[in-house]
Amino acid sequence: MGWRSLASVGCGLVVVIATITTLAVGPPRALAQDRAEELEGLRDAISHSRGRVGEHEAGERAILEKLEGVDRRLQTVVRQRGTARKEIKVARDRLAKIEPELETARRALGGTQGALAKRADALYRGGELGPVRVIFSSGSLPELLNRASGLRVLVRHDAMLVKRLGNERDRLETLEAEASQAIHEREAGREKVSRLVIQLRSERGTKGEILDQLRKDRKSERRFLLELEQAAQALEETIRTLGVRSRDAQENVAASGFAARQGSLSSPVEADVKQHFGRVLDPEFQTATFRSGIDFGAQAGARVQSVGAGVVRFAGWFRGYGRIVIVDHGDAFHSISGHLDEIFVAVGDPVDEGQALGTVGETGSLGGPSLYFELRRTGEAIDPEVWFGDRR
Repeated sequence: MGWRSLASVGCGLVVVIATITTLAVGPPRALAQDRAEELEGLRDAISHSRGRVGEHEAGERAILEKLEGVDRRLQTVVRQRGTARKEIKVARDRLAKIEPELETARRALGGTQGALAKRADALYRGGELGPVRVIFSSGSLPELLNRASGLRVLVRHDAMLVKRLGNERDRLETLEAEASQAIHEREAGREKVSRLVIQLRSERGTKGEILDQLRKDRKSERRFLLELEQAAQALEETIRTLGVRSRDAQENVAASGFAARQGSLSSPVEADVKQHFGRVLDPEFQTATFRSGIDFGAQAGARVQSVGAGVVRFAGWFRGYGRIVIVDHGDAFHSISGHLDEIFVAVGDPVDEGQALGTVGETGSLGGPSLYFELRRTGEAIDPEVWFGDRR
């Protein structure tokens, strides 16, 4: 809260207190009702003053906190969209599998219906007494027995056709129901994705509004830079603490000899560096800041890997950096991978060089998806680019 606002609110409370004091020593002949009414008015004034303080404190809420809230909601929506897309794919794949079976079932049913139609026509032409005439028109007993046996075969064949017709009809109905359900799930998934896309657009719009306000308001921009500086200090202190803990615990970090790896480390992601380590001058406000790491222009979802063997010391949200993973590489070296979406490792996990830590996201990022990467020695930020084998 600014000092002017505090002074304004403070003066209001002083007036309230002075008035209460006057009432307390006022004329003894004042009516009790008048005093009660004025006291009620004073209580309202005090409540109003407190409300103004609360409103102003809400307005002064940390910008990084607001941005992190948006990032958390964005990540939730992105997760939901990913789940919905998987559901659509499952339904689409099931439908693709069912459709050929449906076609086969329709052809089989059609063939059985055709065979039954022919038998029905033959029976109609022979009339009700047709089978009797066939049997008794035999010239001898052996012929009669042969004809009777043939009729039994025809009856069994007809019964088999009828049974097959029922089974094929049931199979077709089952497949049609499955296809209908798959289509329903596919369309429901598409509708869900559409809603989530709108929600994503809204959340990104909110983030854009916050950043636009920073660009337009120099006071807010300065406050934001201060918050970023405090976040960087908090990260530095966290790394120092992690280093002390690992030494105290005498843990054996697998990456002994990391200090000798300069110029040969694996890159954390397959992408080019778009923002470099060092002093940065804001072209609009001419304010200078120091970037303790580098930004890779990686696509959302790209694989992020460990630059060397080590042990995971931190994995989760960190104010100002989004979701990060800190790996202890031994020799007092730590790497920090930030703006992550998914995280594949947990605190205490040993990791090998090239092992996946997570995926590129935009948590904590002010410019869309990217990978923020730092390399620190005894807690101090050093330029990571000179440590990579391909010198990105």
